[in-house]
Amino acid sequence: MFTLSDIPTFIWAFAIILPLVMLIHESGHYVMARFFGGKMKFTLGRGKVIFKLGDFEIRRVYFLDSWCQIDELEVSNRWSHALVYLGGSIFNLITIFILNALITYGVLEPHIFFYQFVYFSLYFIFFALLPVEYGEGHPSDGKAVYDVIRHGTKRDPLD
Repeated sequence: MFTLSDIPTFIWAFAIILPLVMLIHESGHYVMARFFGGKMKFTLGRGKVIFKLGDFEIRRVYFLDSWCQIDELEVSNRWSHALVYLGGSIFNLITIFILNALITYGVLEPHIFFYQFVYFSLYFIFFALLPVEYGEGHPSDGKAVYDVIRHGTKRDPLD
């Protein structure tokens, strides 16, 4: 049962863990795009920009949304674009395996922080790979992968 004593954990989850999971997810897209010779604009949040460093920016409501926008890839084919779209989920999955291994081998103690981190990571993977249109030309990563493999259609920005 959710009680008032759970409010600090709730705030912790949305103020720290969710943005961290989003950062890892978008980093996956970013690294894959760079691997294929592309450049990306990488944004966390909505609203006014509060921090900018090169291609990376954080906006005022930093826990609400995240996305990347690809400039053309040097290695530009269906598979390179599909891997860029899958990069976020791949990075989320890798961090889940690393975290679980660290807990299994006693490097880290089990903690609610890690449970929530894995929960949000799995949430991100599931909804990123669900092949749907979010509206206004914004496909999920799964829909973008489907479109690029099936039709050769490259979709931006990445959500």
